[in-house]
Amino acid sequence: MRLLKALDLVDFIDGFKSFLARDKEIYIEGDIKLHFLYINELKKYEFKAPPEVKNLDKEILHIKKQGILTLLEIFEFVKIIRYFLYLKRVKFEGKIKEFIDSVEIRDEIREVEEFFDEKGNLKASIDDRLASLQKALSQNKEEILRKLQGLLNSRKLQGLLVDRQVHYINEEEALLLRAGFNHVLKGSIVGRSSSGFFYVVPEAISKLKEKEASIISQIEEIKVEWAKKICSRFLKWIKFIEFINRAFDRFDHYQARVNFAKSKNLEFILPKSDKKIILKDFIHPALSNPKPVSVDFSKKVLIITGVNAGGKTMLLKSILSSVYLAKYLIPMRLDTKGSHIGNFKEIISIIEDPQNVKNDISTFAGRVFEFSKLFQKRDVLVGVDEIELGTDSDEAASLFKVILEDLMRRDIKVAITTHHKRLASLMAYFDEVELVAAIYDEKKAAPTYEFLQGIIGKSYAFETAKRYGIPLNIVQKAIKEYGKDQEKLSELIERGSELERELRAKKRELEEKIEKVDRLKKDLEEKRESIFNELKEEKSRLSKIFNEAINEAKAAIKAKEKKEAHRLLNKAHQKAKEAKVKEKKISKEIKVGDSVKYRKNRGVVVGLKGKEAFVDFEGIKMRVALNELKKVEPIKRKEPLKIKVSKPKKVSLKLDLHGLRVDEALERCDKFISDALMTGFDEVLIYHGIGSGKLAAAVREFLKNHPKVKSFSDAPANMGGFGATVVKL
Repeated sequence: MRLLKALDLVDFIDGFKSFLARDKEIYIEGDIKLHFLYINELKKYEFKAPPEVKNLDKEILHIKKQGILTLLEIFEFVKIIRYFLYLKRVKFEGKIKEFIDSVEIRDEIREVEEFFDEKGNLKASIDDRLASLQKALSQNKEEILRKLQGLLNSRKLQGLLVDRQVHYINEEEALLLRAGFNHVLKGSIVGRSSSGFFYVVPEAISKLKEKEASIISQIEEIKVEWAKKICSRFLKWIKFIEFINRAFDRFDHYQARVNFAKSKNLEFILPKSDKKIILKDFIHPALSNPKPVSVDFSKKVLIITGVNAGGKTMLLKSILSSVYLAKYLIPMRLDTKGSHIGNFKEIISIIEDPQNVKNDISTFAGRVFEFSKLFQKRDVLVGVDEIELGTDSDEAASLFKVILEDLMRRDIKVAITTHHKRLASLMAYFDEVELVAAIYDEKKAAPTYEFLQGIIGKSYAFETAKRYGIPLNIVQKAIKEYGKDQEKLSELIERGSELERELRAKKRELEEKIEKVDRLKKDLEEKRESIFNELKEEKSRLSKIFNEAINEAKAAIKAKEKKEAHRLLNKAHQKAKEAKVKEKKISKEIKVGDSVKYRKNRGVVVGLKGKEAFVDFEGIKMRVALNELKKVEPIKRKEPLKIKVSKPKKVSLKLDLHGLRVDEALERCDKFISDALMTGFDEVLIYHGIGSGKLAAAVREFLKNHPKVKSFSDAPANMGGFGATVVKL
């Protein structure tokens, strides 16, 4: 329940549970793939939902101990039997039919169902005594009504009647009379009205009521007798009773999910055995005017940054909710074809603020305590909202960076939201970390509730404050306090993150090209070995033919008869003709520009020379024999995405900041280091002078926080000493 509250799923799950015939856990025991198959088949049919039935575990235990159930308790079992008899009449096919057919109801059990009417009463037709007593009871009731009507119309009582109604006091029929009624009517007083009048049960009616009680007692004795018979029969078939009770629960799970999905136009998705989470057009059930979200959470850590009130928390809850709903086969609203949801043993949310007057714990301490539990977990999905909540963001960023690094090495997947860029920038360089930013529309000055992967987003705190009514002069004052330096630092972090991702993309592209070269190299080695073996075989063949021809020639020389000599010489000549190198047919159709296939590689012919062709295999040119090529249809390829980072035209290893203000100096530093990185320098020198020390301190603080600066130190005496800094990139 705690998880459902944190994910805003309580109302949604309660809505689903209302479709169940009886209250139970939402988890279905057994093979989830098989359950998914049954649910998908059941969606094709229209059928009546089962009646409400109470949990019968205690009743089954009571039967096993040879106890006697009431007829009302027995009727709960009858409801289940009747529902399966109804399902057998529905024209199901496939797996559902197999399941319904597996519930084979024997005649002894089917007969019990026929003992009861629709309201759960024993039918009078099953026992003559019961029919007789029920008839006597009915006649007795009619006699009571006649007696009462006679008294109401009696002249003696006309002056004593307060009204002409029959009052039911303590389940007894009584008349409301004035004082003095005892002179004309014998009876017993069963109550008094607020006006002081008397509720009187006439003596004649009392006698009839006693008779009624006697008849009812006899009926109850017969009902107990039948209850014993039925319970004895149930005990004999107790294995079947347990089986049909479980089967009803299982079908109840299926029908509730199907009917719930139909009522809200929801879709089912089967969780996969991996840990990937890819959502396409998912809509959280708690949202009234939703905007579908799409996100790729295939990596181990997802960091969500960006604008305040831009939907970061709801994206986090959507990710955890989708996994929870898929885990229990609860339908949801999303594009199932474009979505992929993994399976996790446990889902943990660290979303609420743990601080309150009862638990005597701070916000940050509570968060750290929750994180401490994760180190003993495996196969877990964790969602953390505002990870640095409750403490200094810089200190928290360093702490949580180390924690997340350790969790990545374990079988734990973590999604977090944060307003602070430091943690995101520290984690951005890991391959198993995905960044997502909530997008802000600066023209409309409002969040779009959309997300962009691969970047660190700005929080737009000042814009949000203006949007929610903070006076403009207050916001402007805050912007001034924040300062241009901090704003530039934020932009630098964002730009650094983007540059890092571009470089990683280029690295992947180069690795793919190297892999292709290695593959082609391997193919060439195989081809070389194949050609060598072919030449060896051809040499052996020619040698054998040559020897045979020589032997035939020698035999011809030795032949005495001229005719025989000619015959042998002709045979030797024929052998010599066979001693020619077998050549493969060269395809005359191949020309420059054709797409060809050489072994497993495809390429384009860029030149021809004799029996050979020059072929371009995706940037690698090779000379291949024409008879080794096969002409193929060209493959239509999409233009690859090219990222160009232009190098600066003039770059120096030194930067002189003398005479500049701090903000101008830091701006120069930023551009100087970016140019140096793109040029490939690994060490540069910055002159800032000694002076008051303010400029030197600002420069070193900037270098300290720059993600691409490995280290920095004072320059040697001959290069400026304390007035300059050597920076290693």
